[in-house]
Amino acid sequence: MKRFWNQATCVAEGDGFAIHLDGRPVKLPTGASLRVATRELGEALAAEWQAAGGERGGEMSWEDVPLTRLTGTAAERIAPDPAATIAAIAKYAETDLLCYRAEDDALAARQDAAWQPWLDWARSSFGADLRITRGIMPVAQTPEALTALHDAVAGLSPVALSALGVLVPALGSCVLGLAVIHGALEPGDAHRLAVLDELFQEERWGLDWEAEERREKVAADLALAARLAALSQG
Repeated sequence: MKRFWNQATCVAEGDGFAIHLDGRPVKLPTGASLRVATRELGEALAAEWQAAGGERGGEMSWEDVPLTRLTGTAAERIAPDPAATIAAIAKYAETDLLCYRAEDDALAARQDAAWQPWLDWARSSFGADLRITRGIMPVAQTPEALTALHDAVAGLSPVALSALGVLVPALGSCVLGLAVIHGALEPGDAHRLAVLDELFQEERWGLDWEAEERREKVAADLALAARLAALSQG
């Protein structure tokens, strides 16, 4: 669509912050004004809209405002009834990447060293004692561990849930996603942990350019989600 505004600004409204385009609020598809809880996120959203399309009359798309898209998802799809989103995210704990170790001794040793500290973090942070297995056989997690991680997800705001909804599927790990949300792990480091197996195989067989391109896209998505989570916390 064509850019119809000159100036995008973050404006304090009530107990939150709205985004105005030449004095008119950005609207969600439902017609409600887009409002966020922190000035930091509001300023970041305004900056997106200020840059989108370059100048009045320029062409823009929703790809130009990715933080706005995730924030809108939080406001319209998650906030009215977060239970479904919480359940979908928490379900990843049943088959968390970090719990599945290789039979190859060299790879397993690398996984143990890189992944076990984050399972230990989940246990100390949330009381979630996840079991591990080696090979392809599934391992059943205890109800107590799954409930602990479900509760950890349920305690997040709709905006943080929107971010976690990007992080967890991309990483294949509820634990790594929560570590990023809580600021215990940088998104780039979480990504490297999630693709540890891929990188190990490339050390043996050489770089897979298609896989590298895919990783670059995923890395960008993870960085965006982590930034949204950080901005939503002020």
